[in-house]
Order: sequence, then C-alpha cells, then structure tokens
Amino acid sequence: MAPVLIRQMENKDRAAWDGYVLAHEDGTFCHRAGWKSVIEGGAGHKCPYLIAEIEGKIVGVLPLTARRSRLFGNALISTMFGVYGGPLAEDENALAALENAAWAISRTEKLGQLEFRTVKAKIHSEGGWAADATRAATFVKPLAADDEALLLDIPRKQRAVVRKSLKAGLTCSWDKDIDTFYRLYAVSVRNLGTPVFPKKMFSLFIEQFGEDVSVQVIRAPSGEAVASLLSFYHGKTVLPYYAGGTAEARRYGAHDFMYYRLMTNAVERGYNIFDFGRSKEGTGPFKFKKNWGFSPTFLEYETKTAAGFAKADISPTNKKFELMVKLWKKLPLPVANFIGPFLSRHLG
Repeated sequence: MAPVLIRQMENKDRAAWDGYVLAHEDGTFCHRAGWKSVIEGGAGHKCPYLIAEIEGKIVGVLPLTARRSRLFGNALISTMFGVYGGPLAEDENALAALENAAWAISRTEKLGQLEFRTVKAKIHSEGGWAADATRAATFVKPLAADDEALLLDIPRKQRAVVRKSLKAGLTCSWDKDIDTFYRLYAVSVRNLGTPVFPKKMFSLFIEQFGEDVSVQVIRAPSGEAVASLLSFYHGKTVLPYYAGGTAEARRYGAHDFMYYRLMTNAVERGYNIFDFGRSKEGTGPFKFKKNWGFSPTFLEYETKTAAGFAKADISPTNKKFELMVKLWKKLPLPVANFIGPFLSRHLG
C-alpha cells in the first residue's frame, strides 16, 4: 500500500480541500479552507492546514491554528474560533498520519497543547488524549417545510413569544451591513464581559465565503437597528454564529423574530438543518435553545498536553478571569472596542 504523505495546504488546493470537506460525513463549515485566510488576516495567527495524500489523492485534511499568548496560553487548535474541528480522514492510517503531524508541529513550535474540537471523540493511534463531554453542547434540528410548520414545531410557550414578535412591527434586512452588525455585536459582548473580535474578521468572512454568509439587521418600528446576526451556510445546514443586540431588542422580542426569520429564509434557500451552535450548560443561551425545542448534543472536545505544560482554560467561567469579566462589563464602549480586538484574537 502506498504511504500517506502529509503536506501543508496551498492556495491552489482550496477548491479540492473544500470539495473533500463537503463530501465527508463529518465535514463542517468550520473545516472549510477560507477560515485560514480569516484567522491569519483577521487575528494574526499562523494556520498550518494539513493535507493527507496517497499518490496525489486527498485522503484527509486537518485545519490548525497556532495560538501564542502569555495570558491565555499556547496551543495548536482545530478549529480556532470554530465550534467544530479536528481531522477528517478516509481511514485509520490517514487519521494517524494527520494526528502525528499535528503533534509534531505542536512540539516543534513549543505550543504545549493540541486541541481538536470534535463532536465525538475519536479512537487515537497514540495515548495521551483527554476528552471533556460535560461542559458545552451543540443544538441541531431539522427545519420544517414552510413558515407555519416552522412555527408549530416550536414549543407552545416559545411559539407565543415568536408570534408576538411577528406583530411588533419589526423588519429584517439581508444586505450584509457589517458596520451595523459590528456595532450591535460589540455592545452585546461588552455587556457579557467579553472582548470584541476584530472587525476585519467579519469582513473577511464575507470576502472568503460570499453567499455562504448572511448578515441580518432587525429594526424596530422607529427604524432603529436593535439586533443583528451573522450566519454561515454549509451543505444543507444554516448556522447562526455571531449575534448582537441592544436593550431595546428585548422589548420587541427582536432575537426571537430574528431567528425565526433566519429559519424561514433558510428554507426558502433550500436548507433543511438548523445548527443553533455551542452553549455551556447552565447558561442563558443553553436554556434559550432548549426553549426553542432543540436538544443538546454534548461536544467531546479532545486535548493532548505535553509534559510540563498546564492545560489552558480560557473559559469566562474560569476563576482566573472572573475579575476581568466583571471589570470589562463596566468599560466605556469606545474603550472596550479599542482594547478588545488585541485580547479577543486569542480567545476564539
């Protein structure tokens, strides 16, 4: 049998890479080649994207990001800023070759930790891996065929909230207004005590993925923008990913209106799976998604840590960052927006 060869992805490989991801049963939007340009150009990290080949045929891919941070720790992550990641491979040989190559990079670059954001932990060729399936879950559900069926598929109490929002005089636009989106997103993450991601990242998402990215802006009857959402599309799945809104959004039920309109629009475009994304158990977003009738699937993220390195934990629930979160919530928005991108590029 011919050997599995590992090399780094080049620009000329992007179409073949994405074709492989789209065809693989475990392929996700977070595995797509465009993330390399988004992360390198928007966050300044190096991304050694690995291809496994046998006699020139792709038999596996592994997107990787090298995070170097004195505050948040060093790690090699698949996929940074992504809900999902990890290697995609044809068989055990290709999987082992990709894992070994990634571990070699983490050791050579003194990154200390290798992280795969897998839905279900894999069987590895070598030991040293640890999986945590207790903290965060994703929420995925098929979409009903039309607007009324979508409404009836929502549990009764939440459906009443959505129906009320539909009568509130809200409007929804789809013109990829990044400026308005970013303004609303920045307010939301500051209020949560989290640094905002660089604006350039969001512009690069649109540049790299085109029609596979949508930006919604929800406006109150007065015309004021009160909520916004950036979503991704992959295969038959739509993924609402980055959301923001003002205090006024709650008054109108703007987020409920926004997600329902995303569902109806996705169905019109031919998508039939709704991926509500990742949330930690015990949080408001986790409860919100269950209220919409989505069941959690706990994510089995995997890490392998070198001897002498402490496992990085950049969760806002980490006691180490508790004071930082409290202080960040109190920052004036212009200050938070100026400082935030320098910190957030290490937090994805």
